[in-house]
Amino acid sequence: MIIRHPLLRIVLVSSATAALAPLTAPAQAPVQTPAPAEVEGPRDPPPPLPPDTLKDAKVVAEGEALWKETCTHCHGSKAYPGKAPKLQPHRYKPEFVWDRVHNGFRGMPPWKEVYTPEQEVAVIAYVLSDEFWP
Repeated sequence: MIIRHPLLRIVLVSSATAALAPLTAPAQAPVQTPAPAEVEGPRDPPPPLPPDTLKDAKVVAEGEALWKETCTHCHGSKAYPGKAPKLQPHRYKPEFVWDRVHNGFRGMPPWKEVYTPEQEVAVIAYVLSDEFWP
């Protein structure tokens, strides 16, 4: 029995069927998976994200309001449990959070057509703040 996973390009062969498979089996071409940028389209680069702006209490409060209004629907009121993955903001850099909010990722839609750049920065500030509890 051969199991092929097209995304990982791994072939697992059970030991029982490996003994039965002929050694001269024709090789198959590897499955080519497109790069994420090809799947999702071009990704906008982040703007400058100054630390003093991300720590500003007013910016964080605006981000919290936006989070509660929009983000909790998928991420849950405290980011878990929701239908989206649990967030781990202690592992994130501001540019990473901005990219996910602005450009979207997998099942998360891009918010660049909904939020202004200032609102996106506010959401980032809140997610990376001490007030945010995942």
